[in-house]
Amino acid sequence: MKANYGYRDGSGEFYITIDTDRCDGCGECVPACPTGVLGVGEDPNDPLRDQPVVFVVQEHRKRIHDSCGPCKPSTGRGELPCMKACARNAITHGW
Repeated sequence: MKANYGYRDGSGEFYITIDTDRCDGCGECVPACPTGVLGVGEDPNDPLRDQPVVFVVQEHRKRIHDSCGPCKPSTGRGELPCMKACARNAITHGW
């Protein structure tokens, strides 16, 4: 299952996708994010799931473009720190 967090506006689509089948809830991506976009805990999309999962915290869901902007490379589509920290490749950014 994939959980999409983000929004679409006049300037584009800004999403973070967490592949909850891959995510094991290790939380390595949480401290890698300098703006505190990610959290780890109960799966907000599947509260019956026993294993914790990474999610985008509520306060950042409608401002991902701005929150993730400091890490976004000025050219190309390189991996962001949260993606590099995820050994299971469960995090993608959709812009």
